[in-house]
Amino acid sequence: MKKIQKPYLIAEIGINHNGSIDLAKKLILLAKKYDFDCVKFQKRDLNICIPEHQKNIFRDTPWGYISYFDYKKKIEFTINDYKKIDKFCKKVRINWFASSWDINSQKEMRLFRFKYNKIASAMITNLPFLELVAKEKKKTFISTGMCNIKIVEKAVKIFKKHKCPFVLLHCVSTYPCPEDQLNLNLIKTYKKKFKCDVGYSGHESTVSPSIVALMMGAKVIERHITLDRSMWGTDQSASLQGEGLKNLTSIIRKIPSFLGDGVKRFGEEEKKISKKFRYWE
Repeated sequence: MKKIQKPYLIAEIGINHNGSIDLAKKLILLAKKYDFDCVKFQKRDLNICIPEHQKNIFRDTPWGYISYFDYKKKIEFTINDYKKIDKFCKKVRINWFASSWDINSQKEMRLFRFKYNKIASAMITNLPFLELVAKEKKKTFISTGMCNIKIVEKAVKIFKKHKCPFVLLHCVSTYPCPEDQLNLNLIKTYKKKFKCDVGYSGHESTVSPSIVALMMGAKVIERHITLDRSMWGTDQSASLQGEGLKNLTSIIRKIPSFLGDGVKRFGEEEKKISKKFRYWE
């Protein structure tokens, strides 16, 4: 029987810090407390990533009635901000990396010499970006939301061409994702079709699908984390907060002892019980 091992656990902070270094530090400590292996952020060049027709759309925000571009500037960390994050993560001894959303940002974030790269679901059709990342030859987590199987095939082909190690992350990019749309059997499909390591990036508001994904062979589990799911932000409601994180990691730690080694045993305690019931022996 193949032993189930603890998956690599990624705590996706993303933009749930709302532009606050202090809040980011609290989220890092939350991930550390609940035994995550690393935390992940996001990096964007806003002049590239925000379409012109969206920049001047005004909206109510915690910072007032401001343009979408000004709102995004409020929550986008600078390189100096990430230097503080880097220092803090080293202090508390947790790994970190970031998913870039454009080529400029990917090059800029090389400063931190990450162990891993990440392709966000939204970026999987940006083939020049995939080429750039694959050429770095760092192990890359490729989220596969917002696409069909042919798009996944193109991404895999690029990473194989450059001999860059990768993990396909099954993902459904709705926030939060209804449980009846999770389609976790796709994990098996990916393993069979691509003969590669597979993981799961969940956007549902519950814990159990991540456990099922692990049992189906996911070697990486990525979950968004938050201090409070009612906070401002598009990703907060699809994130796990303290109690959910505690449940997730405590169950994952227990799974090996639940499963055992598959060898049938008739232990001493069972023998004592059997004597009470088997009157014919």
